[in-house]
Amino acid sequence: MQNSNTPHLKHPGFDVEKVRADFPILSQAVNQHSLVYFDNGATAQKPNSVIDAISHYYQTTNSNVHRGAHYLSDKATQEFESARSCIQKFINAAHREEIIWTRGTTESINLVAQTWGRENISKDDEIIISTLEHHSNIVPWQLLCQQSGAQLKVIKVKKNGQLDFNHFKSLLSDKTKLVAIGHISNALGVINPVEEIIKLSHQYGALILIDGAQAMPHLILDVEKLDCDFYAFSGHKMFGPMGIGVLYGKQDLLNAMPPWQAGGEMIEKVSFEGTTFNQLPYKFEAGTPNVAGAIGLAAAADYLDSFDRDALADYENFLLDYATIALSKIEGLKIIGDNCEKASVISFNIEGCHSQDLGMMLDQQGIAVRTGHHCAMPLMDALEISGTVRASLCFYNTTNEIDRLCQGIEKAKSMLI
Repeated sequence: MQNSNTPHLKHPGFDVEKVRADFPILSQAVNQHSLVYFDNGATAQKPNSVIDAISHYYQTTNSNVHRGAHYLSDKATQEFESARSCIQKFINAAHREEIIWTRGTTESINLVAQTWGRENISKDDEIIISTLEHHSNIVPWQLLCQQSGAQLKVIKVKKNGQLDFNHFKSLLSDKTKLVAIGHISNALGVINPVEEIIKLSHQYGALILIDGAQAMPHLILDVEKLDCDFYAFSGHKMFGPMGIGVLYGKQDLLNAMPPWQAGGEMIEKVSFEGTTFNQLPYKFEAGTPNVAGAIGLAAAADYLDSFDRDALADYENFLLDYATIALSKIEGLKIIGDNCEKASVISFNIEGCHSQDLGMMLDQQGIAVRTGHHCAMPLMDALEISGTVRASLCFYNTTNEIDRLCQGIEKAKSMLI
C-alpha cells in the first residue's frame, strides 16, 4: 500500500514480483519480519541463475584451468575463457585480452597504481581524484605519491554533494598524468559527468581511470564509447559472486605495463638466469584464478542482459523519486546529496538520531540499510557530518518496502528522540 502522504507517481509498468522470484534470499524473514534489503550499494543479492552457474561448475567441471591435459581441465578452461569473452561483450571492450580478472575494484585500482603508476609517475607529476571517492580510490594513489614524490590533487564538492566541475578544470595542467574518478558515488549516489572528465583529461595528455563499482548495476557501460583508459569494477555489486572483479585497460597500455604479482600462469619461461612473462591477459593473473567467480560473473552479466536495461533504469528512477518524496515528509530528516543527477541511492540523517542507532532500530524491523561513513571519510569531513544512513535501491525493491522504511524510521524516532 502506498504512503497516503506520497503522490501517485507514474509507475513504469515493471513486473517487480516476477523479478523478485529470481532472488531466493528476498523471501526470508529477519527478526520475525519479512526482509527489506536496502543495502545494495554494499553488495547486491544473487539471482538463481548465478547461484546455479557456480553450483554447476563445482558439481560437474571443477578443475584448474589452462595447464591440465584432461577433459575437466579443458572444459573448465573453455568456460573460464568464455566468461572473459562475455564480459568483453558486456562492456564493449575491443579485445578480450583487455579483460583482466581481479578480486574486485580495490585490487584493480591497486594493480594500475603499482604497475602503470610505478613506471610512469615521478616527482612533480600530479594525480587528480575527487572528494567523493571511496577509500579504495584514494589510498592507492596516496601510497603511489609517497613512493614517487608526485602530488595528489583533490576536486572539491558542492554542498549538495555534486562534483565542482569548475574546480576540476582549474586543477588540470600539463603536470596531470592521471585522473582517477568514481562513476557513481557509493556514499551519495551522485553520478559524475565522466564523459566530460575523460575528454578534458585527454586534452592535457592525462590518462583516466574510472571506479565503476557502483555504476555497473545501474548503467549500460560502453568503454569504447567512453574512451576511458582503465575501468575497474566488482562482481558482487552487479549480482555476481564476491571475490571476482575486472580491470579493463586499453591493450597498448596493458602491454606496456610490468606484471604486479608473480607466480604461475603469468610466466612464459622461468630459469634461474631470468624469467619472461606471459602475454595478455595472463601477465596480470598470477596463480590459480577464481574460475567459479568468473563463471558466476558472466552469468550475472547474462542475467542483466536478459532485461531491457532502459526499463530497469526507469523503474529504479521511479523508486528513487518515490523514496525521495516519502522520506522528505519525515520531520527532521535531511537527505544528503540532492538536486543533482543520481543513481537510486538515498543518504540521509535525522536530527537527534545517530545513524548507527537508527540502523540498528531498522534492523530489528527486518530492514537492512548501511550506516556510517561508507568508506568515504574525506567526503563526510567536507560535508561536516560524521556519517549517514544509506538506503540503496535496486530493481527488485518495491514501493511497499519504501513505505516500511518510512514507518520504521518513524518508530525508531519515537524511541530514540
